[in-house]
Amino acid sequence: MSGSQVTDQKLILILKTCISIGLCLIILGIYLHNFNATVHAMGVQGIVISAMCVAFGMVLSLPTKMYLTFILVKREADNNQ
Repeated sequence: MSGSQVTDQKLILILKTCISIGLCLIILGIYLHNFNATVHAMGVQGIVISAMCVAFGMVLSLPTKMYLTFILVKREADNNQ
């Protein structure tokens, strides 16, 4: 095993970090859209900023959840055998 190869534990940690960042971006986007007067006063630009936060958050969180679930199911199947 080479030093640059990513182990399962490191990969899971990276994926969990991506999920956390994605969820934080989604929450930030909701906060900006609903509770921030500055973004509200910006009009369309404010809507675009909050929508981009939610969009990037979803891009980070949803696919990584599916991949992380796949890894965990595969690990459980390997452990059962």
